[in-house]
Amino acid sequence: MPENVEQAFVVDLLTTLRHGRFSLRAWGIFLQRSWLMACQTARDNPSLKRSWQRLTCLIILVAILILSGNSLWLGLNDTLRLLPGFVFCVFWQQCDLFWHLGLNRSIQSGKLFPQLGLANTLTWLRGLAVAYLLGTLSGGLAVPSTLALIIFLCGITTDILDGYVARQTNTQSKLGQIADAEADFCLSVCLIIILLQNGALPLWVGMVMLLRFLLPLLAALLSYLAFAQPLRFGSTRLGKYAGLAQCCYLLLLLAPPSFSTYMIFLHTPLLVITICLLITAPLAQVVANRQIFTSTPASSSPPE
Repeated sequence: MPENVEQAFVVDLLTTLRHGRFSLRAWGIFLQRSWLMACQTARDNPSLKRSWQRLTCLIILVAILILSGNSLWLGLNDTLRLLPGFVFCVFWQQCDLFWHLGLNRSIQSGKLFPQLGLANTLTWLRGLAVAYLLGTLSGGLAVPSTLALIIFLCGITTDILDGYVARQTNTQSKLGQIADAEADFCLSVCLIIILLQNGALPLWVGMVMLLRFLLPLLAALLSYLAFAQPLRFGSTRLGKYAGLAQCCYLLLLLAPPSFSTYMIFLHTPLLVITICLLITAPLAQVVANRQIFTSTPASSSPPE
């Protein structure tokens, strides 16, 4: 399906959902038509579908290895407790990927890529680590700080690598952008919850960090569903600085006790910088969105 036709179809879906007052019937029609569009994309692009199947097989293999390692390290009982949530997250992750294969398009040209590529594979492996954390939390299990630190470092590594690979291979896609942001969001939320449970993060700081993610997400969902017009929450310089500061602060809290003597001097200055950036970054994004909307002609608004 060509990109402009696909965009018009999505707007039509959202408008239909809004006109149906978000009833169960309207949601049923929305999900059915969305699924049919995803199936059509897969039929029209068999190489892309095979690429999804290969990635799904890889994810399943790595998931089995994760469960095996968890059984050896933390015991079979803990593995059984996290299993339902973990399996659900992995299943949802791969279904969501299939659902959005049509977004695997070049940012520059809008051309649909025939393969998911290495960059998206790295992003989905980071998503698998998030699925493990979500499964552990949903199972009512505590996550040791050492394990959380290892997962966080792996997440940072894949976050750096997927962007680098995408730029070097000229495979930057809309799918990759969205998936990368979702994986970062979910990983950060999991780590914040873990640190709150472990008593390493003050509650008010955790709330500020969570609101930094949740408020833009709620605003985007409201705009997307109520007005069939997505808000743009792209990268800003302040946003990147805020993310870097938060990342450094979380690493400081997850650092082994042997580093506590050195970390205590960094805690307060880094906390102040992080909070200031977390508050100012969303404000900068609001200003950027306002400039976009004011510069957009009224004629470009989707029809009612």
